[in-house]
Amino acid sequence: MSEGLDRRAVVAALLAGRHDLLVVTGLGSASYDVAACGDRVENFYLWGAMGGAAMVGLGLALAQPERRVLVVTGDGEMLMGLGALATIAVAGARNLAIVVLDNRRYGETGAQPSHTAHGVNLAAIAKGCGWENTSTIADEPGLDQLARAIHRDGPLFAVIRIAPGEKPRVLPPRDGAFLAQRFRAGLGLAEP
Repeated sequence: MSEGLDRRAVVAALLAGRHDLLVVTGLGSASYDVAACGDRVENFYLWGAMGGAAMVGLGLALAQPERRVLVVTGDGEMLMGLGALATIAVAGARNLAIVVLDNRRYGETGAQPSHTAHGVNLAAIAKGCGWENTSTIADEPGLDQLARAIHRDGPLFAVIRIAPGEKPRVLPPRDGAFLAQRFRAGLGLAEP
C-alpha cells in the first residue's frame, strides 16, 4: 500500500478546470505546487503567514461572494490554525473550499512527523466545528470527485493523503506587496 497520492499530480488535478477560481496557498509546498500549475493573478501565495491561509481564504470569500475560493494548504499549517475551522464554519461562506495536503510531516522544518501522523483527524475536527461537507481522500476516484466538488456551491473541507517527499520547487513571486497589488488588480480593485 502506498503512503499517499503524488502531491503535484493532486494539485494539478484540482486546478485543471479552475477558470476564474481564486486560489490562496499555504506556506511552502502548497505554494510550489500551485505555481507549478501556472502562476496566475488569481493565485495569492502566502509567505511567512503560518496558520493563516484558511482565514485569508475566509476573508476573500466574504469579500468576493460571487467568486469561488480555494485554499490549498498543508497539514502542519492547518494544525497551527485549528481555531479557524470553527470561525469559518460559523461564518458559513458558501463559496469557500479548503483542501489540506496531508503528508503527515512538517515539511518546511525537516519532515518531522506532524500530529496527523499520530492519529489527529483534521476532517473530524472540521466536522466537529460545524462543517457539513468534510472528507478524507486517499485514492484517484476520490480525487476526481473532489476536483468536481470544489467548483460547486457550499463550504467544503477535504484532507488529501499525499506521499511524503520533496518535489522540485517552483517558486512563485515572493514579494508580498507585489502579490497583494497584483491580486487586487486581478479582481479589478486596483491598478496593476
